[in-house]
Amino acid sequence: MLISIVHDSGWGHTARQAQSVAEGAREVAGAQVQLIAVSEGAIPWDVLEASDAIVFGSPTYNGSPSARFKQFCEASTKPVWNDMKWRNKVAAGFTNSGAQNGDKLHSLISMALFAAQHGMLWVGLDLKPGNDSSRGSVHDLNRLGSWLGAMAQSNGDQGPDDAPITSDLETAAHLGRRVAKTVRRLQPA
Repeated sequence: MLISIVHDSGWGHTARQAQSVAEGAREVAGAQVQLIAVSEGAIPWDVLEASDAIVFGSPTYNGSPSARFKQFCEASTKPVWNDMKWRNKVAAGFTNSGAQNGDKLHSLISMALFAAQHGMLWVGLDLKPGNDSSRGSVHDLNRLGSWLGAMAQSNGDQGPDDAPITSDLETAAHLGRRVAKTVRRLQPA
C-alpha cells in the first residue's frame, strides 16, 4: 500500500511532524510512504493517483493552512478533481502552529472539506484528549485534544530541532499508523 504525505512547512516544524506521520505509517506491514513537500517543485500527480491514502499537512497561519498548501489544493482541480481521481482514497490531516490553540481546528476542517470534495474517506484520531485532568501532562498523546487530525504546537523561539515536543510527534506517528491500518483494513483480502 502506498501512503503519500503532502505537506508544507514554513520553518521546518511541520516537516518534522510529517516525518513522524511517515514513521508511524511505516510501522505497519506493507506500507510504503512518499513524502511530498509542496514547496519543492512540481507535484507528482501520478504518484498521488496511485496512492491508497493521502495525508495532508500544513502549518496554521492566521487561522488557516498556508498559502502554498492552499495553492496545492487549487492546483488539484484540473489533474485530479475533474475526473474524481482520488475518490475513495483514505485521507487524514495534521497541522502545527506557534500558539496552543492558534485556530488549528480551522486548518483541519479545511483539509477535511478538501478531501470530501475529492470523494475521499477521512480518518481522524482515535485518541481521547491528553493533558485534560490534574494527573495529565504535556507529555500525553493528543495533549491538544483534537479528534479531526493531529495537532502540534511549536514555540516561536525554538527551531525544528527542539519543537514540536515529543508527545506531539508521537501523536502524529499514531495518526500515520492509524491511516496505514485503515488502508489495510479496507483492501480486498
